Amino acid sequence: MSNSIEDRSIIVTGSGRGIGRSIAEGLAQAGARVVIADINAETAEATAAEIREAGGRAIGLAVDVTDRASTQALIARTVSSYGRLDAIFNNAGIAQVKQFNDITEDDWHRVMDVNAMGVLIGIQEASKQFIAQGGGGKIINTASIAGKQGYEPLAHYSASKFAVVALTQAAARAFGKHRINVNAICPGVVATDMWKLIDKGFKDEGLTSRDNEAFEGFSAGILLGRPSHPEDLAGVSIFLASAGSDYMTGQSLVVDGGMVLV
Repeated sequence: MSNSIEDRSIIVTGSGRGIGRSIAEGLAQAGARVVIADINAETAEATAAEIREAGGRAIGLAVDVTDRASTQALIARTVSSYGRLDAIFNNAGIAQVKQFNDITEDDWHRVMDVNAMGVLIGIQEASKQFIAQGGGGKIINTASIAGKQGYEPLAHYSASKFAVVALTQAAARAFGKHRINVNAICPGVVATDMWKLIDKGFKDEGLTSRDNEAFEGFSAGILLGRPSHPEDLAGVSIFLASAGSDYMTGQSLVVDGGMVLV
């Protein structure tokens, strides 16, 4: 059994920057044909162009993961470009810092729509494509350590990531008979633009007094002695997209340097 992903056709949503970008770059370096899918079309194409300049194969496409027609079009374009779909990373996500009693209905729906409903739609549409073309497929969802433990003032974000873990388990049960593997990755504190926004949110809410204080505080107990970099997620992503993980499904792998032990 091989961990090779050479020539596999793989979509990564939310891959214009951050964790998604590093996952896509790692997949391309390992020989996959990747689709950089992002809400911002220019960012998606710029990232794809950089991967091509480095010798990889990539196309950039716009997608709104909360819109089913947009996700359907993304998958159709992928299949028309690469011939089939072998794996999808439902990675797109947003975060918001608000103290528990200040979370509004609009806040809840915004975070849940992107982080949970977007994953639901991605699973549904990818699984339909895998079943139609035959041969199984790989679905990998980005959850979080916040899908293992609830954090305040990130209650609605945590709820959305718990939802991703639940969707991963339910989809694994639904689609195992079709040889579709469904797993999730749970990153910890990762040095990305999203964490800059989280850190700013802590400060704006009056919970910290200086820049990077929340980031440093959350990172302090990591057993490997440092916060994560986006590229730390590339290796496990390659594994989950490869035949090496063919007997693994329904799992949510914590990749956080030893911050949360579950």
